[in-house]
Amino acid sequence: MNDPIDLMTECTICETLASADAPTPRALGLSRPYGALVGDFLIRQGMLTPGSRIIELGGGYGSLMKGLLDAHGSMVHSVIMADLSRHLVGVQRRHLAEYGRKIFHVVADIHELPFTRFPADLVLVNEVMGDLDTVTDLDASELAGDIDDLVRGYGLDVPRQGTFHLNIGAIRLVEDLCRLGPACFLTEHACDPVVPEHMPYLANGMDLDSCPRRIDLQGHAEYTIRFSHLVKVARALGREVRTGPLVELLGLAPGPSWRFIFTARACATHGQSCVYEFLDHVREYRWITIS
Repeated sequence: MNDPIDLMTECTICETLASADAPTPRALGLSRPYGALVGDFLIRQGMLTPGSRIIELGGGYGSLMKGLLDAHGSMVHSVIMADLSRHLVGVQRRHLAEYGRKIFHVVADIHELPFTRFPADLVLVNEVMGDLDTVTDLDASELAGDIDDLVRGYGLDVPRQGTFHLNIGAIRLVEDLCRLGPACFLTEHACDPVVPEHMPYLANGMDLDSCPRRIDLQGHAEYTIRFSHLVKVARALGREVRTGPLVELLGLAPGPSWRFIFTARACATHGQSCVYEFLDHVREYRWITIS
């Protein structure tokens, strides 16, 4: 018998910042939960507008959507929460029960997109792409026909020698979303992260070789995402693309001690430990919008 999915065995940005009363948001000086901050960003980008119909794919515990609706629910007409896990669909249903008929829950495979019959203005895919299919240990000198066609067709940068991994699931998802037409907001752990100009010390010791790498988690593994590939795919399909570091989306105002805490790894209090651990994790995350 399989154990039910427990996202708290993973360090996710969404769950770490799900409540402004939790230790890490307090240490970071954040007064709003992650979902509200994402909503703020989407409004600034002109992607969340009055009457928006939203689909969230792989919504986990529903924490992002809870924060977004609590802060901006008056702008949302309806929400479809689609997840492969029946267990998580049940959790989402309970977590978002106060929004009643505004939300429709469906068990769905992100690769099959069976919910395309539902109209949507905005699709959210938060911290999900790393769990999608990744083709591993490809030989750069002997790419299979379909992989070679994909790499050549979009002009994707890949190593010219040795082996590498390719985020085929994330690429196919972006293809599908671009062809469906709605605006999209996606985030994930990147293998080609962008370091904020005002926090250059976050680059210290960071792997910047742009090659997806395996991350072993409890009971499964995921892979970091090469965002430059997703940008090329979306633009090749005629969509407008923007991308940046997730740490900037959060609107963090670095405290005077953050540089020292991070570079020296010197934490004298629990709050400082929260700051260090969060920065060490979030620095590799990126967002991408497709419109």
